Amino acid sequence: MARILALDYGLKRCGLAVTDPLQIIATALDTVETPNILNYLQNYITKETVEQIILGLPIDLRSQDTDVTANVRAFSKVLENTFPSIKVTFVDERFTSKIAAQVLAESGMKKKQRQQKGHLDKIAAVIMLQSYLGL
Repeated sequence: MARILALDYGLKRCGLAVTDPLQIIATALDTVETPNILNYLQNYITKETVEQIILGLPIDLRSQDTDVTANVRAFSKVLENTFPSIKVTFVDERFTSKIAAQVLAESGMKKKQRQQKGHLDKIAAVIMLQSYLGL
């Protein structure tokens, strides 16, 4: 089987998580500055078999688009054009950052480390992927 990659897209950076090849375990992968994300994905996908990309869709509590939603939808088109054999699927990313912050706090990570946004982005991607997998 191939991996499923989750992407928490942001205007500054993107958090990444990935499954194992059997699609049982979701693991934090990396945090990448947004201008570099496409190059990162191209490199990663040449080394690992990825069958699907889960892309967090930012919507508000009324299920309306946010100011970032258009950027995410545009990026999904770039992904579909760049990787035509890989399915791109939107998932609701509401509350993932808040849950990720709570997970980091409960994990015993020091406050200074928790304030580094990159950690939060990776964990948010893991939470999206776990939710998608039904874990």
